[in-house]
Amino acid sequence: MGVKAFKVNIIGLTNTVHHFDFKVGNDFFSQYGTGLVSVGSLKADVTVDKHETFIDASFHITGTVELTCDRSLETFDHLISVDRKLVFKYGNADEELSDQIVMIHRDSESLELGQYLYEFIALEVPIKKLHQRYQEEDDDDDSEGKIIYTSKPTSQDDKTDGDDIDPRWEKLKKLK
Repeated sequence: MGVKAFKVNIIGLTNTVHHFDFKVGNDFFSQYGTGLVSVGSLKADVTVDKHETFIDASFHITGTVELTCDRSLETFDHLISVDRKLVFKYGNADEELSDQIVMIHRDSESLELGQYLYEFIALEVPIKKLHQRYQEEDDDDDSEGKIIYTSKPTSQDDKTDGDDIDPRWEKLKKLK
């Protein structure tokens, strides 16, 4: 499987909806990067809706990737489910305009979807990679150490008498 496996020839497509299925495996990750994910088995369903001035692409990616637990250093399978959309607009240069809009040259013959597939998968990898058995424990630990901010003063902070007010604030209150 080469980079060509994730290219869609847009010159030969009619202005209608087309469906493409891609298998994403270990070879895919070795080509596009192994920084976050190097092992996995996923299926990508891509729907391409070609128009005269733009191409609307919908990505649905499901499967599992192998991650290393930050706590125990054991490997475990993490479920991935991604639904994303991209719009490819025709223009004079190849440029990424926003997270959802990419400008491609008018004369482009194909769309390289592999890098987008890798980015969508990588965005689904959690920052804190914990094996399932540690996630319940971690949820309990997080509940105790939370800092809660509120706009209402607590009974200790509730100072209604005017003795403790800074004189500068008092002058500002008179301006009302």
